[in-house]
Amino acid sequence: MTYTIGLLHPGSMGSAFGAQLRARGHIVLWCADGRSDMTRRRAEHAGLEAEALPELVSRSDVLLSLCPPAAAEETAAQVAELCMAGADTIYVEANAVSPSRVQRIADRLAPLAFVDAAVVGSPPVGGKYPTLYLSGPGKQADRIAELFAGTDVRPHVLGDSIGKASALKLAYSSYQKVSRVLAAVAYGAADSYGVADELLEIAARRTRSYLVETDYISKTAARAWRWGPELEDAAALLADAGLPDELMRAAAATLARWDGNRDERLDIAEALEALRVEGDLNHPS
Repeated sequence: MTYTIGLLHPGSMGSAFGAQLRARGHIVLWCADGRSDMTRRRAEHAGLEAEALPELVSRSDVLLSLCPPAAAEETAAQVAELCMAGADTIYVEANAVSPSRVQRIADRLAPLAFVDAAVVGSPPVGGKYPTLYLSGPGKQADRIAELFAGTDVRPHVLGDSIGKASALKLAYSSYQKVSRVLAAVAYGAADSYGVADELLEIAARRTRSYLVETDYISKTAARAWRWGPELEDAAALLADAGLPDELMRAAAATLARWDGNRDERLDIAEALEALRVEGDLNHPS
């Protein structure tokens, strides 16, 4: 079956998704109003059909929002003003926004059918296969998964609860993206002291991501009393090198929440609970 998909708005990821859907024979619309020449070229290269926003909304079976996260709620609000009550269009919120923001967007668009989504991976070009995680009412989530069947986008339904896909995306991003920032400042500090090559040699001995080593969470809690002061000195090193030190100081502050668990043998659940409880005490609602 051929569907009409309204793409909001085709950046590098959105245009690549649009091209995948076009290759499956679907009609993909985009709104050119206020978009840059670069966006226009991407859309044309992907074979997308330009429409004004009201026509795009009225014609689409599926509205796929892939825009900068800061624009997600404004984009949804524009759609809400144009959608007619009783429309059977499915709105797919696929931006990297928090579960609470996703719920606000869903509420704003009600009674429009709504699916929470998250993309993990690079745009589906050049042999890359991102995963599109989906959560929301089963019928709608399954329909979106079927839409991408046979494409280089791998759909994965997480369940019926809106917010799961967004939570997964941001949980992963909190590690992946901050790790990239930490890598930059660590390399910068080593480079300032002429030991960048040696730093890379040390790092090359590791072959796995720290993120998969969940057993180490408990060890981190037990050692936090020693690690925190070390990171405070690391922050001083960065400051001396003219590099940002806020991330390192924030990490030290996080470790300080485990100060009461010095050398304790906690399991993962206990370590996380200690982190949460201390956080609640320091940040009352």
